[in-house]
Amino acid sequence: MNIVLLSPYFPPNYYHFAVALRQNSVNVLGLGDAPYGDLRFELRSALMEYYRVDDLHRYDDLIRACGYFTHRHGKLNRIESHNEYWLETDARLRTDFNIPGPKSDALTWVKQKSKMKQIFVQAGIDVAPGLVAHTYEDATQFIAEVGYPIVAKPNTGVGASGTYKIRNDAELAQFFAAKPATDYLLEAFVSGALYSFDGMVDWDGNIVFCTSHFFSQGIMETVNEERDLFYYSLREFPPGLEDVGRRAVAAFKLRERFFHIEFFHLDNRRWVALEVNMRPPGGLTMDMFNYANDIDLYREWANVVAFGRFQAKYTRPYHCAYVGRRKTRTYRLSHAEVLGRYGSLIPEHGPMSDVLAPALGHYAYLFRSPDLEQLRQVIDDVLAV
Repeated sequence: MNIVLLSPYFPPNYYHFAVALRQNSVNVLGLGDAPYGDLRFELRSALMEYYRVDDLHRYDDLIRACGYFTHRHGKLNRIESHNEYWLETDARLRTDFNIPGPKSDALTWVKQKSKMKQIFVQAGIDVAPGLVAHTYEDATQFIAEVGYPIVAKPNTGVGASGTYKIRNDAELAQFFAAKPATDYLLEAFVSGALYSFDGMVDWDGNIVFCTSHFFSQGIMETVNEERDLFYYSLREFPPGLEDVGRRAVAAFKLRERFFHIEFFHLDNRRWVALEVNMRPPGGLTMDMFNYANDIDLYREWANVVAFGRFQAKYTRPYHCAYVGRRKTRTYRLSHAEVLGRYGSLIPEHGPMSDVLAPALGHYAYLFRSPDLEQLRQVIDDVLAV
């Protein structure tokens, strides 16, 4: 079995995917723009071959690389990056080489947030009122119906990049004066607690692993307002979340993939869908899955891909929290004090990539405990200034 991993070195912890595949006797073929000598030893050891291109954005170079792999190793069975940034590239390569997995025509609902919203509605899941605004007049008519504030996000694209909260007429005029020449989806601002429904599906779309996380706030607020971010896994689902999460997975027809679906929980106990992502949650969340359950989901994904089976048993014995701190802020506890006071609860800590830092902070701590109250106190202490 030949699997091409696109950019297998980012984020840094994703080298575990290559290692797990190799342990299953899969031929792992790396495709990236980083020099081979810069790859960590474990990743180099897991790769059957590595093809370096000058720029991963040059699609013709990727075509040549996959053609070379095919010539050298035979038919390519999978192409995967596990990275939101490369979703469209992954799909395009699968389409051109007729490789199983999401192809270009299946990504419309990922690229266009308005179509994503339609699928949620078809599944009977509530969404925030929204409109693709082509003109300033479209926007003012929409605001007349829903009121301020609203959220403006590129209709085509992934993630929270280019997303803004608009509070009044002056900010609306400012937004349209500087708006890029692309359609924006306007949504009524939803005030609620942010949760995720995360997990993995097998070949047939059956959910073989699932869990949930609570977030201190959304990525839009974290980046635009330079807030500290924390989030933590839950040992039990809040009432109703698992139901809407499972309906969303079925509606989007996910296969052999991780998923990350975000919902707002409103005061009236209603769940409102925000967005769905067909890849693992970012940053260190894969490791949080493992620490919260004492399992190895890198290995389990490799088992599903190679053999079609998920073998781990999980009971969520721990809550696991991510806490990110910014180098632009002085905290009450020094790094040494955090380790001295809470070291027994820390399975992992370290600096974050500059690419991820605006959303996740410059330095990350993972904490785990079966006691959520203890974990919340740790979070408060570590982020106190």
